[in-house]
Amino acid sequence: MLTLSEKSCDLFNIPFFQFAQMKKFCPEEIPAIKARYKTEWENWKAIIQAVSVQLGAPFAKPHIESWTNGWQVRAHFFAYFKYEFNQNSAAIFSVLLNRRRLSVSLDWHCYRADRSQINLQQYNRWWDDFDFEAFSHWDIWRGDESEYADFRQVNRLAVEDLSLRSDEDFWCIGRNIEKNALQNIYPVDFIANTIRQLQPLYERCHR
Repeated sequence: MLTLSEKSCDLFNIPFFQFAQMKKFCPEEIPAIKARYKTEWENWKAIIQAVSVQLGAPFAKPHIESWTNGWQVRAHFFAYFKYEFNQNSAAIFSVLLNRRRLSVSLDWHCYRADRSQINLQQYNRWWDDFDFEAFSHWDIWRGDESEYADFRQVNRLAVEDLSLRSDEDFWCIGRNIEKNALQNIYPVDFIANTIRQLQPLYERCHR
């Protein structure tokens, strides 16, 4: 059974992420940190792959970020999904596990923006004819908000609150499970179902 728990999030509660700092301040802890990261990441990878099987076509194979980039361990685990025919798009279904929560959202992948098949204005089309009632209990946050912020629900905001502040501004919409509630969900179903419900918004970005 593929599960996540509060312990999964607590993985990221470490004082240093860079190996150089660890070697300086806590060298004896490096083998245990690496071992724990590898174990938790293998579980994360298996969850994302199981989500991929559930979703099927038209989704492409997911991108699963590694637990290390060589010089540091990650402060979160990150994966994303796209449609097979939108692989050059910076609009993504983002899946993130950090020290606070599991987050699944429609997101704009800023790192890919300069070579995206759509631009940010096209991404922001997901907002066209938005169904406030259907998404009233979904979380919504600006792209420049911290991943650890207290997100608001759609029903807590007035339409004017949701205006864009600049040409670089955008909103993410999704569902979040705080770490102390992770034991109440089966993550594969939660992630897959959330992505499915976001598909009409994702498709609106690419129409």
